[in-house]
Amino acid sequence: MKIIGLLGGMSWESTVTYYRIINEYVQKQLGGVHSAKMVITSGDFAELAAMQERGDWDQAAAWLTEQAQALKAAGADFMIIGANTMHKVAPQLQAAVDLPLLHIADATIAELQKANITRVGLLGTKYTLTQAFYKDRIAAAGINVLLPDAAGIETVNKIIYDELCAGKILPASKQILLKEITKMQAQGAQGIILGCTELDLQVKPEDTQLPVFDTTEIHALAAAARALAD
Repeated sequence: MKIIGLLGGMSWESTVTYYRIINEYVQKQLGGVHSAKMVITSGDFAELAAMQERGDWDQAAAWLTEQAQALKAAGADFMIIGANTMHKVAPQLQAAVDLPLLHIADATIAELQKANITRVGLLGTKYTLTQAFYKDRIAAAGINVLLPDAAGIETVNKIIYDELCAGKILPASKQILLKEITKMQAQGAQGIILGCTELDLQVKPEDTQLPVFDTTEIHALAAAARALAD
């Protein structure tokens, strides 16, 4: 079994989900009391969130690189970033640390292609939705990406940072997210990407008629499968 290196704490709520899904998969595949071989780093997300807010992505990359180097030193065979937004600095991370990276967007693209999705709605932080690093990677795979309008982007971002990252699950906010999904469905979305690793705390597959692509689950399962691959 390969050792998974998880860059966590962005936020800790989603890191818990990664840990659970990965271990459930390994136990299901191997049986008995098997669990995943993992090393995890978990920084203070408040520090990183402040860097994001002021647009200091170089410092954010350095912050994450330090943690990735710790994963390497601890014996990880490959690494995953337990957050969508921080894949913005994935190129810097890969250049600085000699450890393969399993990219969350690539794992998601593979699932979209399996489902023959060519037009998808995307929810996530304002950084993920307004910058090119994520949506353009999906578009390059031939998948048209739909987004909320400017007001919707700000509202979703506020729900993520002010509520979900603080462990607050508010029914009213769930309805706001579902309304954004309905708007994108009206624009022809064939499915919805939960492009923030906290959004699965609010939006469940049974909440919408559209197929839901939960990036936390997709990424975690892809990591677990890689760990067990020959």
